[in-house]
Amino acid sequence: MEFSAKQIAEYIQGQIVGDENAKVHTFAKIEEGIPGALSFLSNPKYTHYIYDTQSSIVLVNRDFEPEQEVKATLIKVDNAYESLAKLMTLYESSKPKKTGISKQAYVSESAKVGENVYIAPFACIEDGATVGDNTIIESNVVIGAGAKVGNDCIIYPNVTIYHDCIVGNRCILHSGSVIGADGFGFAPSPEGYEKIPQIGIAKLEDDVEIGANTCVDRATMGATIIHKGVKLDNLIQIAHNVEVGSNTVMASQCGVAGSTKVGEWCMFGGQVGLAGHIRVGDAVQVGAQSGVAGNTKSNQTIMGAPAFNAKKYMKSSIYFKNLPDMAATIAELKKEIKELKQNIK
Repeated sequence: MEFSAKQIAEYIQGQIVGDENAKVHTFAKIEEGIPGALSFLSNPKYTHYIYDTQSSIVLVNRDFEPEQEVKATLIKVDNAYESLAKLMTLYESSKPKKTGISKQAYVSESAKVGENVYIAPFACIEDGATVGDNTIIESNVVIGAGAKVGNDCIIYPNVTIYHDCIVGNRCILHSGSVIGADGFGFAPSPEGYEKIPQIGIAKLEDDVEIGANTCVDRATMGATIIHKGVKLDNLIQIAHNVEVGSNTVMASQCGVAGSTKVGEWCMFGGQVGLAGHIRVGDAVQVGAQSGVAGNTKSNQTIMGAPAFNAKKYMKSSIYFKNLPDMAATIAELKKEIKELKQNIK
């Protein structure tokens, strides 16, 4: 499918600088541009590529002013990265969608399957499960008994949605993700650890995306809830009875322990760990490899977590925030001691 600069500019409300009839049929990074490709420039570090790129059209921010001739047609927008995302979404949605149920798939007679659904070979839809309209179920997906998957979802190969769990509309679940496995609940006893039955569910609201091999455990009772618009990267662990607020994003290898409540619009870097039974406010940003051990108020940026003996850590934490002042005091004391020694001599 081919689009002209004029068509693109009209769709994203951009301003054309160059040939409005320039056409593109694919996307490319600006440093790897080819004729017929659309690229974008938002990071100033990549500005030098725009003068040599072979891409036919480049999206740039409105304040961009070239320092030399640019061969490509430019489309100026408020935010080049956001506009690119909008165009790529349009491009993906224009592709023909697969429909139909493979003869090699298993669909229980008691399952309810909507219209224009695709169910690939070796997928399994168990008793009483529901699949909404326009949803794509790829190979080796298992949708457990009584589970519900909404409309316009994409469930990639080897995803498992356990019994009775709920997936909202327009959700994307990447390969290997598991929704509703048992929470990590065990009671110590003289004989070992007794398993505590996990009788709750896991629930994903609308527009949630779950990365590859990410796990959202079912609740001990009630529900583990991933609210609307949440985006979880690959290899993330969400424990039982956790609640993640709307539009929060987590990078790879984050872990959230049981019963923790995370607010809306939070951003977690890679390998962030959250202790159990705490509350994190709205719009909290947590730096990579940080450990959050206690409640955190809204609108904060936090990071850091040196791991050593817990009791020593608790005692030391009292002094952490004062270390810069203490260092300055020590430096001043050293200076005074040196001067005293010189005077004694």
